[in-house]
Amino acid sequence: MKRREFFRNGTLAALGATLFNPFNSVANVLNPIATSGKAKNIIFMVADGMSTGTLNMADMFLNRKYGRSSNWLGLYREGRGARALMDTASASSLVTDSAAGSSSWGGGVRVNNGSLNVGPNGEEHKPILQKFKAVGKAVGCVTTVPITHATPAGFCINLGSRGDQSKIAELYLPLKFDVMMGGGNDYFSAAKRKDTKDMYQQFELNGYNVVKNRTDMMALKPGKPILGVFADDGLPYTLDQNQDKDLQNTVPTLAEMTKTAIAIMNKNNKGFVLQVEGGKVDWAAHGNDAGALIYEQMAFDEAVGEALAFAEKDGNTLVVMTTDHGNANPGLFYSDAANADFDNFQHFKHTNEWVLKQIRKGDNASRVIEQIADAQHIVINQAEANDLLKYYNTVSEEGLYNEGNLPLRKLAEIQQKYTFVGFGSMEHSADYVELAMFGPGSNLLKPFVKNTDLHNLMLHATGVI
Repeated sequence: MKRREFFRNGTLAALGATLFNPFNSVANVLNPIATSGKAKNIIFMVADGMSTGTLNMADMFLNRKYGRSSNWLGLYREGRGARALMDTASASSLVTDSAAGSSSWGGGVRVNNGSLNVGPNGEEHKPILQKFKAVGKAVGCVTTVPITHATPAGFCINLGSRGDQSKIAELYLPLKFDVMMGGGNDYFSAAKRKDTKDMYQQFELNGYNVVKNRTDMMALKPGKPILGVFADDGLPYTLDQNQDKDLQNTVPTLAEMTKTAIAIMNKNNKGFVLQVEGGKVDWAAHGNDAGALIYEQMAFDEAVGEALAFAEKDGNTLVVMTTDHGNANPGLFYSDAANADFDNFQHFKHTNEWVLKQIRKGDNASRVIEQIADAQHIVINQAEANDLLKYYNTVSEEGLYNEGNLPLRKLAEIQQKYTFVGFGSMEHSADYVELAMFGPGSNLLKPFVKNTDLHNLMLHATGVI
C-alpha cells in the first residue's frame, strides 16, 4: 500500500492532540488516516546495542555456513514489510543509553539517560504496556538479560534511575503483566537481595505462576500472570550454552521464550503486546566479543523467525524489529583472506569472557595459546599470549575474574589479526539505526523517524488512539 503521511507538525495539530487524545503525548502528533486494517497484536523486537555491522555479520555468517539469509534481512531481500532509519538520541545526549532509548518508545517522550519514563523535571510519562493493559490486551516482556533491566523496564514502569533493579522488581508486582521472563534472580531472591525480601513469594501471593527453569517454562499454561527467571543476572551467552548440555536443558533460548509467550498471550481475545529483547547483543558489543556478538544476534534472529511465522499465519500482528542504539560499531574489514578469516567464527566454541576466565595467574604462554586454539580455533603467538598474561600477573586475585576486570579489549585487539573483525569503541554510538516492520500498521512507517515516533505509531496501529 502507498505510504501516507503519518506525523504532521504545527500548533493547531498539537492543540487538537492535546484536547482529544486520551493518551496525550505532545511529542508526536498524528494525522487521522485510513488504513487497510488494524493490528490486533504487536511483537516489538529489540536487538539491544545492534550496530548495522552486527546485523550484517550475522547475516553473512548464516549465508556462508548454512546458505540462508537471516530472517530480518530476508524481509529486505524479498521486498516484504517496511524499512526505515531511526534517530536514537535521548533528551540529554546524542548518544542514548538503554533506559532513555526504551523510554522513548515506552513513554513517547525523550528523557535523560538513565531515566525510565521520568522527565528532567520529574514528570512521569505513562508506559505503553500499562496503556495496552488498560484497554484489555495481554502484555509482557521477554529478554536475555535481567527482566528488571533498562529495556523491558522502559515499556513497563516509571523510575528516576535505572540502577535500582531491586526496586524495579517491586514495581512490577502490582502491574500483573501477563508474561515477564528473563534473568535477574539477584533481584527477586531473598538470598540475593540486600533487604532479604523474598520477591518470588510476593509474586506467588499476588497470583503469579513463578518458573525458574526451561522445563517448567515449556509446560506453562494460560490462566495466571507469569514470572520466569532463569539466571542470577543475564542468561548465558548462546555460544557458551551451545557447548553445555546442562544449560541447554535448564535455560530457555530467546526463541523458546518468545514462542511460549506468544502462545500464552494469544489466548486473550483482545490481543496482546509483547516486547522481545536480545539484551546480550549489547553486552557482547560492550566486550568487543565478536564471536559472542554474532551468535547473540543469530539467537535474536531465531526469535524474529518465531514472531514472523506467527504474524504470517495470524494476519493480525504487527512485528517491529529495531534496536535502541548502536554499540561499538563492529565490522569485517579487508584482508587478503577476508572470507577465510571471517569463517574462523564457524569454529568458535566459546566467548572471549569464557576464555579469559579459564586463564589463571601463573599460566605460561603455551597454555594460553592452547586454550584459545581449543576454544576458538585460532592460534595466537607467544608475544600475544604474554600480553594477556601481563594482566593476570599484575592484578590481585580479588575480583580477577569479574567480567568488568577481564582484558576483553586486549583479546579483541589480538583476535582482529585472525578474524579481521574490528570495533570502533566499547561504548554506545549515535548512529541512526535499522527499523523494520511487518504486518498491519507497517504502512504507517515513514522512511526516517525519531525513536519517540514509535509510541504513537503502535497505539495508532492497534486503534487505541
